[in-house]
Amino acid sequence: MFRILSLIIIVELMISNNINAQDQDAHTIKKIHNEVLTNGMAYQWLHTLCTKHGGRIAGSDAYLGAVNYTESQLKSLSGVKTSKQDCEASYWKRGNKEQVYIVGSDGKRKKLDALALGNSVGTPAEGLTAEVIEVQGLDEVEKLGKDKIKGKIVFFNRPMDPTHIRTFTAYGGAVDQRVYGPSKAAEYGAVAALVRSMTTSMDDFPHTGVTIYKDTLQRVPGLAISTNDAQKLSLALKKGVVNVFIKTNCKTIGMRSAPTVIGEIKGTEFPNEIILVGGHLDSWDVGQGAHDDGAGCVQAMEVLRLFNAIGYQPKRTIRCVLFSNEENGLAGGRTYAKESNDKGEFHLAALESDSGGFSPKGFSFEADTSVFKTYYKHVSQWLPLLKSYGLQFEMGGSGADISPLKSQKGLLIGLRPDSQRYFDFHHTANDLIQNVNKRELELGAAAMASLVFLIDKYGIK
Repeated sequence: MFRILSLIIIVELMISNNINAQDQDAHTIKKIHNEVLTNGMAYQWLHTLCTKHGGRIAGSDAYLGAVNYTESQLKSLSGVKTSKQDCEASYWKRGNKEQVYIVGSDGKRKKLDALALGNSVGTPAEGLTAEVIEVQGLDEVEKLGKDKIKGKIVFFNRPMDPTHIRTFTAYGGAVDQRVYGPSKAAEYGAVAALVRSMTTSMDDFPHTGVTIYKDTLQRVPGLAISTNDAQKLSLALKKGVVNVFIKTNCKTIGMRSAPTVIGEIKGTEFPNEIILVGGHLDSWDVGQGAHDDGAGCVQAMEVLRLFNAIGYQPKRTIRCVLFSNEENGLAGGRTYAKESNDKGEFHLAALESDSGGFSPKGFSFEADTSVFKTYYKHVSQWLPLLKSYGLQFEMGGSGADISPLKSQKGLLIGLRPDSQRYFDFHHTANDLIQNVNKRELELGAAAMASLVFLIDKYGIK
């Protein structure tokens, strides 16, 4: 009887302790949210980053200014040690404003809103004019062959599928024509390529983005045109032959310094276990890089500030990393992972925000297959603490910059905001600070800090 009574008491104590721990965790998470929504710095940091250091293509003066600014703000936080990690990136320059026109049989021109794609070569100095042939994808170019492609401008006009609720899925289903389209067109003798912008919106904003050429092929100019103009061009082609004039002088300059910015709080108990929070500091040159990815950078910085503000001293090392060159080569992420591996570091977890500064909906998780199930089962027990903030967990990708860390067999995490409006702004001149909602941005930072707090407090078994 005594043994049974003792066992009951022990179980009751365990339940009580667990309830108390959950109450304490809920209290800390509430403190995080209260602090960010009343005293948050993320929006103020983002405003300065965008208005003073917008268009931060890696290697540019704007990028180097952003490096100095963000490092200075991290350095101002108590207990944060900052550094700059050397990194070199291939610097591409857009040059003069793109000129793209439909040329009528009467010689009249109709302007098309266009942006050269990152890494694109320019046209001859006088520009070029050629007949346009419309295709829906890379495979159609192959089917048409050189006889029908040679000497023409290939127009890739496959839209993002609007039936996908998650717009990143729609993006993934269409973006191959932007990334590989110009090179595929060149392979079959085209003189240039036009690509429908990667968005579900119908508007006049062309969306730039990287294009990749095969080294063995002659390179041809690649440009994106707005969705409205893609429709206009497609309708014109249905009526007959269409010629388009293109003039650009973009070019790759060469390798330039583009450091990654790092700030960290050293852990008190397990300093060799690193929890990374980050985003990429570079952006395309045509907007301010507000959602992509200034938002992710300031949210990561805010995690460190939040822990200071609520008086939480982490057990593990919390490292904020603002990666270089995600947009045009991923040099920052690759360099960071290589140096980390060379030092024998271990990232217990890495969390990246690179999906815009919209309302947070949850997190996606990935890891090496040998540890993923164990990790995911462990973190899933914390979901009840975060559900009241509208957050969910799912399996899936994390982030491009942290993906090279997968070999360390830690947990890789992506913040998942509401994706419906992201591709209205992605890679456009409209990616501006006024299109970021302060409260939504702050809630994303609070969500990140809450999950990092739980991982830091309990580890991942």
